[in-house]
Amino acid sequence: MASVAQPKLRSRKYGAAIPLDELDRKLLNLMQGKFPLEPRPYESVAREASTTEDEVMRRVQHLIDERIIRQVTPIFDTRALGYSSMLVAAKVDPENPHRAAKVINAHPGVSHNYLRNHEFNIWFTIATEPDSKLGLQGTLNALAEEAGATSVRELPTLKMFKIRMDLEMEGDTKALASAAEAVEPAEMDPQPYDDFDIAVIKALQGDMPVIPEPYAPAAQELGIDQGKLLEHLEGMKERRILRRVAAILFHRRAGFSANGMGVWKVPQGEELEYGKRMAAYRGISHCYERPTYADWPYSVFTMAHGRSKEECDAILDAIAEDTGIHDRATLYSSTEFKKIRLLYFTDDFKRWEAEHGAV
Repeated sequence: MASVAQPKLRSRKYGAAIPLDELDRKLLNLMQGKFPLEPRPYESVAREASTTEDEVMRRVQHLIDERIIRQVTPIFDTRALGYSSMLVAAKVDPENPHRAAKVINAHPGVSHNYLRNHEFNIWFTIATEPDSKLGLQGTLNALAEEAGATSVRELPTLKMFKIRMDLEMEGDTKALASAAEAVEPAEMDPQPYDDFDIAVIKALQGDMPVIPEPYAPAAQELGIDQGKLLEHLEGMKERRILRRVAAILFHRRAGFSANGMGVWKVPQGEELEYGKRMAAYRGISHCYERPTYADWPYSVFTMAHGRSKEECDAILDAIAEDTGIHDRATLYSSTEFKKIRLLYFTDDFKRWEAEHGAV
């Protein structure tokens, strides 16, 4: 029987969402998945949406101003760049989790941090640089001590079945709870890169401007032709350093007020089979195999996003019905402490380490 705790969700029916028309929703889907490496990418999106380049840029800027689109940005692969990363669950003072969250959030490699309905109440992802003096373990030890965590559970990725945060803006619950073809786990090994790759990342990462040629400013900063930059970015995609360029959304503002982390107890040795099937669901953004513990038997993690708790449950229930795996727990987030895209090769990592005893 599934063990599903009740979340503390916002009581307003539509959360902080604002109304979107049909074209808004179509553009949000396209911008999340089909923003191309072309000189005029908004023109390409406009063709897909049967509208004009000017209208696409006007709408996208409006959606940014209304805080529905968080940013249009390149998404680089943390592991391919040699960063060490991990999901961490920490048990902190339930009466004052914000104090611990503030400590954890101060690390520049913490990209996500949530309060969840579990005795391990803070869940965060963290990355450290390839040349980190403290390393991932030393960093976690320092954070746990400063945050006053009484226990920390390390949950590194053993297999990555899916990592693609696309919110389905046009489909209904049935679309979110439907499965596509199962996919093979992604490679996670570090890839070779050079100083020019680092320069490209530094020039392009962060918010891209909403202009007809959004890659042009980075090309100018690098002192190269835009065509050469786009060609190099295609090569970075082939090497898995760049995953894609896309719009990242504010979930609640886009109408997705709930996210449920469904964790599954699957038969030992069959994680690959079940992980591939679970990852295929449209409403699942992330799917991983992670280690188990004596008091934590769940090896496959699926992140479901929905417009309500009920929609998240429908996605996870559909997975249970399809796979026959019913032993799961669902952890809902009640507070989002931090959600950012990492900035790579900055001085912030070394500064934090220097402040925490690295020499």
